[in-house]
Amino acid sequence: MSLLQKGSARLLAKRLPVPRYRISVPTRPASSQASSPAASNARTLLYAAVFTASAGLFSIYYFDSRSALHRYVLTPAMRGLFDAETGHKLAVKALKYGIAAKDQVEDDASIQGEIWGQAVNNPIGVAAGFDKDGEAIDGLFDLGFSWVEIGSVTPKPQPGNPKPRVFRLEEDQAIINRYGFPSQGHAFVLSRLKERLPQFFTESKPASLRPGDLLAVNLGKNKDSPADSIDDFVAGVKSFGPLSDVLVINVSSPNTPGLRGLQNKDHLERLLAGVTKARDELEPSSLTSRRPKLVLKLAPDLDEDQLIDIADVVQQARIDGVIVSNTTIQRPKHLVNANKREIGGLSGPPVKAYSLKALKTLRQHLPESIPLIGCGGISTGADALEFAKAGASLVQIYTSFGYDGVGTCRRIKDELVAELKKEGKTWNEVVTAAVKQLSPVPSPLNEEIKKGEEAVSQLVAEANYLKNLLEEASENVTESQDKKPEAESVSKPSESVELAEAQASVVA
Repeated sequence: MSLLQKGSARLLAKRLPVPRYRISVPTRPASSQASSPAASNARTLLYAAVFTASAGLFSIYYFDSRSALHRYVLTPAMRGLFDAETGHKLAVKALKYGIAAKDQVEDDASIQGEIWGQAVNNPIGVAAGFDKDGEAIDGLFDLGFSWVEIGSVTPKPQPGNPKPRVFRLEEDQAIINRYGFPSQGHAFVLSRLKERLPQFFTESKPASLRPGDLLAVNLGKNKDSPADSIDDFVAGVKSFGPLSDVLVINVSSPNTPGLRGLQNKDHLERLLAGVTKARDELEPSSLTSRRPKLVLKLAPDLDEDQLIDIADVVQQARIDGVIVSNTTIQRPKHLVNANKREIGGLSGPPVKAYSLKALKTLRQHLPESIPLIGCGGISTGADALEFAKAGASLVQIYTSFGYDGVGTCRRIKDELVAELKKEGKTWNEVVTAAVKQLSPVPSPLNEEIKKGEEAVSQLVAEANYLKNLLEEASENVTESQDKKPEAESVSKPSESVELAEAQASVVA
C-alpha cells in the first residue's frame, strides 16, 4: 500500500469510527440444565389440574342442576353483568341451544300430580312470560318442569313496550315488568312447534312429546286490536289447538290497554263462548287424538264479587280450568327497592298473599271438576304446599326461577318432598282433601235441575229418532202406493204413521 493510501485510510478511520459489538452467549449452569425435565413435568401437572378442575366445574354445571354453583355464583354474576331483559334473553338462548344444566333426578312418587284425570310427573310448572316465542321448550322440560307454558303469543308480530321495561327489586326478590306482549306472532311460533314434531309417529302423544308433561300456549291479543274484540283469541285457538295440550286465555296482563276489561262479566261471557265454540269445532289433533283443554288466566286484583261472577261464567262456558294469578298492579307497603315506583306488573313473593286470597275465593265458588293452577310468589316447597292446601292442583313459578337459576325447579321439588313427609301425605292426597273441603257442595235443587236437563235432552234425542222413523215410514208408504192398489197400500202403514206421530207429539 502506498503512503497516500495509508494516509487516506487513517483519515477515514478517524472520521468514521466503526462500532464494535460484543456478542455474549448465555450459558446455563449445570444445575439448571439438570432441572429442566422437572420444570416441564410441573407445567404438565399444572395444566392437567386446571383442565380437570374446569371439566369438573362444567360437569357440575351441566349435569347437576341442584348445584349451588347455579344459585350462588352464576345467576348472581349474570345479574351483576347484565340488565334484567338482557339476562332473560341470554337464559332463554342457553336453554334453546342445550347448554344449560339438566335435572337428572327422578321425581319422587309423593309429588306426582293429577289434572283432568291425567297423571303428571310433578306439580311444578313454569309460567308464561319466560319463553315468549317457544324457543326453549325442551330445555325447560329438561330442568324438570312438568308444565311448560309459552307465550303470550299474539296473532301479528309486535315489539311490545319501549325499553327499559323490566326492573329487578333485589331486596324484595321481586320483578316489575311492562313488556306489553312482545311477540313474533302466530306464524313464527307455530313453525317452532312444528319443528319439534317427529317425522313419524304411530301412536298418540302429549303435545309436550314427553309422558307425564304438558305443553301450554298462552294466547294474547295485539295492542292495536279493538279492546272488546275476541278475534285474536279465537284465531289463537284455531292456530295452536292441534299442537298443544292446553290453551290459556290471558285476560289478566296489566300492560295491554283494555285487556283486563275482558274480565268483566259481560265481556267474559262473550269471549269464553267464542273460544269454547272455536275449540269444539276443531278436529281432534292428529298428534294428541283430542282437543286441547281451555284455561282462563286471571289477575290477583279482582274483588270477591268479581271472582264470584267469573266463577259463574266459567261454569256456564265449560272452561276446563283457571290459573290464579298473573302479576299485580298493587304495591305492598313493605317493598324496599326504589324500582317499586315503576309502572307495570309486580311478581315474586310480594304477590303471594293476593294470589292465595283470590285462589281460595275462586275455589269456594267452583265445583271440584274445575281445577285451579296456583301462580304468584311461589319460591319454596312450603309455598307450593300452601297453594295445594288452598285447592290448587298444580303450581307455576316465574320470578324465583329468574333469581335462583336452573336448579330452582329441582330445589322446590326436593323441599316439597320433605314437607310432604312431615305431613305424612302425598301431593294428590293434600289437593284432593282441600278441593273436597273448599269446593261448594252441589245443592239438591241444582242436581234435580241437571237431571231434568239430561232427561229433556234424552227425550229430544228419542223424538228425533222417532221423527226419522216417521219419515222412513212415509217414504215406504209412498213407494208401496205406487206399486199396489190404493186400498191395500193405505191400511197398515197408515196406522204405524199415526202411532209414530202420537209418540213424537207426547215426547216433544
